[in-house]
Amino acid sequence: MDEQAKKTALRMIPYGLFVVGVGKGAGATASTVNWVTQASFAPPLVVVGVKAGTGTLDRIKEDKVFSVSVLGSGQKDMAFAFFKHVEPEDGKLGGYAFETKTTGCPVFSDAPAWWECELVSTVEEGDHVIVVGKVVEAGVNHQMDALTLKECGVNYGG
Repeated sequence: MDEQAKKTALRMIPYGLFVVGVGKGAGATASTVNWVTQASFAPPLVVVGVKAGTGTLDRIKEDKVFSVSVLGSGQKDMAFAFFKHVEPEDGKLGGYAFETKTTGCPVFSDAPAWWECELVSTVEEGDHVIVVGKVVEAGVNHQMDALTLKECGVNYGG
């Protein structure tokens, strides 16, 4: 295989940026992810790629619920705030206000949209685990274009 061609081709996959929220209360945390897609209309299922061996994945498996906050264009700083582990401080995560809804997982107030999921299954292959969630609640704070890796000047894949 031509490694450079593979890298270039895989980097052409368009990615949005999202924040996955897990845990409740003092155990709440969040992680930025970019592998998210809807997988079914009925029931409404989404698929999220979560890095193997992380606290976020452990909490999803343990609690069987998670949230996804869509980041909007211009929210690069918010995306980058969750590339590392964060814990609640002064009612915020990573310096950003959040709320809890149906599952109790953090949903970010500044995010244009969000949804909450119950864990359906996982596929554990490679360095990321595919998490399949059934959407049990959703909301829209305001409509805008989603933040993309391209807007952030970041490449992923290869």
